[in-house]
Amino acid sequence: MQQQSALYLLDSYLRSCEAEVISVKEGRQVALDRTVFYPRGGGQPSDTGKLVRKSDGREFSVVSVSKAGGEILHEVSQEGLQPKDKVEAEIDWERRYRLMRMHTAGHILSAIMYKSAGILITGNQIDIDKTRFDFSMENFDREAFQKLIDEANAQIARNLEVSISFLPREEALKVEGAVKLAAALPPEIKELRMVKIGDIDWQADGGTHVRNTSEIGRIVFLGAENKGKSNRRIYYKVEP
Repeated sequence: MQQQSALYLLDSYLRSCEAEVISVKEGRQVALDRTVFYPRGGGQPSDTGKLVRKSDGREFSVVSVSKAGGEILHEVSQEGLQPKDKVEAEIDWERRYRLMRMHTAGHILSAIMYKSAGILITGNQIDIDKTRFDFSMENFDREAFQKLIDEANAQIARNLEVSISFLPREEALKVEGAVKLAAALPPEIKELRMVKIGDIDWQADGGTHVRNTSEIGRIVFLGAENKGKSNRRIYYKVEP
């Protein structure tokens, strides 16, 4: 299998790149030698966009992106691309940027929930309109939870820098708050991508993020559900 370059891991703001098709599976599953498209995972949906073939300008809409067997596969809307084709890969930037804002907001909110109330997130799903968090909490108090949202917004308003770095696995395991996530990764992963948000959060993460919390806007609490004994689900969005 030819090595692929996942450019989104280094720069979330790359909107396009030139690439070459290295394989096509079942007519519409396209692997590129390099890509700006984020494959779904970690609660973050995949990017959408298009591949434009250089030889004739034909456009192939990218409807979803996934990772299978270590390979990033772009599902296109029609057949026609062939190995060796040169393409321009371009993401739907407006959608991606919305997801970036949601994702960074989620890291801040989850950090505040843990530090203020010892709440651990057990599941999440990011989307452009709203994001959900699942967590364990015996007594859910909407007013108390709104205070956590307010605290998260206060931290966002500090205009904190968001940075990406890579740490050896053993060193990353020593970072408080990143241990649980890092330990769950396969042992063959020797270097972890770390996302740091000011002095609020530092954890292993493979998703896309804004460069500064000033880009997020503010978190708005949309509602909550009781999913069973101690299991809670909350929804939020960012605005504007």
